[in-house]
Amino acid sequence: MENYFKGKNVEEELERNKIPIKDLPENFLWMQVKGGSKMTNLLSHVTGILEDKAATAVVWTGSGVGISKAISCAEIIKRQFSIEHQVTKLTYKKVEEFWEPKVDGLETIIVKRQIPVIHILLSIEVIPDTNQIGYQTLSGKKFWQKDQANSSQKPHQSYKSKKPFKHKKQQT
Repeated sequence: MENYFKGKNVEEELERNKIPIKDLPENFLWMQVKGGSKMTNLLSHVTGILEDKAATAVVWTGSGVGISKAISCAEIIKRQFSIEHQVTKLTYKKVEEFWEPKVDGLETIIVKRQIPVIHILLSIEVIPDTNQIGYQTLSGKKFWQKDQANSSQKPHQSYKSKKPFKHKKQQT
């Protein structure tokens, strides 16, 4: 690779109508989180819109290094507004990197990669399809759990407080 220098990157653009979540509300706010996005700016913008009731749902989208920020922002807003309904979907977007030759006689190298993308829908109103993959609520079923009707398993016990660890005295 010492005979090449990095050229342009061509990324597949994310589009509002291609968000892979079923039954998106008509009036939703779409927040695209990038690696350089400031969380305070994102959160203050969404907080203002949700408080004004200009939108009843928010879709957080993050790709690459912005995924962790998108998740953090979604969790903060979910707790702040006690948002009951959430749908999470993972996809990929295509990126092509062009490497140009420094030496004559070499061809341009095109590297094709897929970068992960997360979409998190937070909705104040009820989502029509609660059985879709990725759906979870604050109080009820999580997307990785099976139906609650199958209660043949042990009932969930709350954590008991443990006694502090005591060092045993050494016998001499």
